Amino acid sequence: MTAREHLGPRWPAEWEPHDATWIAWPHHEPDWPGNFEPIPLVFAEIVRALHSHERVEILCHDASVRAGAMRILAAQGVDAGRWGLHLVPTDRAWLRDSAPTAVLGAAGAVELVRWGFNAWAKYDNFTRDEKVGAAIADITGLASREPQRADGKGRVILEGGGIETDGLGTMLVTEEWLLSDTQVRNPGFTRADYERVFADSLGITKTIWLGEGCVGDDTHGHIDDVARFVSPGVVVLAHEEDPADENHRRSLDNLARLKGARDAGGAELRVVTLPFPRAVIMEGQRLPASYANFYIANGVVIVPTFDDPNDQVALDTLASLFPGRAVVGIHCVDLVWGLGTLHCLTQQQAGR
Repeated sequence: MTAREHLGPRWPAEWEPHDATWIAWPHHEPDWPGNFEPIPLVFAEIVRALHSHERVEILCHDASVRAGAMRILAAQGVDAGRWGLHLVPTDRAWLRDSAPTAVLGAAGAVELVRWGFNAWAKYDNFTRDEKVGAAIADITGLASREPQRADGKGRVILEGGGIETDGLGTMLVTEEWLLSDTQVRNPGFTRADYERVFADSLGITKTIWLGEGCVGDDTHGHIDDVARFVSPGVVVLAHEEDPADENHRRSLDNLARLKGARDAGGAELRVVTLPFPRAVIMEGQRLPASYANFYIANGVVIVPTFDDPNDQVALDTLASLFPGRAVVGIHCVDLVWGLGTLHCLTQQQAGR
């Protein structure tokens, strides 16, 4: 690492030690229209997969949601003592985007970066989710800060699903997410403005800009459905081989960008491809089904699966890249109807 990275914050890679994983128990039925019933059971399965490896902290919208979470977790045999329930009102369950980003400060202490949140510039009901960062800071007692725009127009608006790091100063983002004409997260922001925020708030010294996210992504191109670091210098890329599928063009462009990129240390990247599952469509809508939306916890990697032949290909590929961790598939055909899966709903609290 450079002296600059030692002096400022450092955003750890997801495979570095966690103190906890944060999730929010689902309650907003319109996110899964007509198919909400199985969703709490999927969340219980996620807690079961994680809680033997690290503590799971669960936000509950109200007392009724908390009681339901307790009942389902107990019925599913999820051991008590490795998870906690907190009464915190939320609009939606996608904590990757509404919860803060945990970084290590200059002295090594964990700090929380609380981004502004505007529901992906798509929905009006986000006032509760916008306060999630402050609630988690209060619960943990960790120091927190809110990155501000240089023009004095308030907090910088970002979502955790749009940023990805190797823990050594390199970050992946997409142009679609931050620079396309449809974005109203930070009006007037340029590529240079974002890179300045990434440097100041996360210790990033090299930002690699990919093109577009995957088809069906409700967030306008989050990186966590297409490209993820799995170790220093190694990126997995969701790649569609069928030229008739729109993801083919997008993934070829992203592959070319990654092969031409270097990390913060000046090294070339090794790119490992993950397949996409066949298109998942409900009520005529293409959903953002992607194996790249896996989540790395202390001793386990949980991976979305879709009743597809490529499920095993993805699990085997990730198992080869994480030899020290269990790799566990979680059935996500119902979950993805909410336009997100495992990485979208988890947010790690970095350890020291």
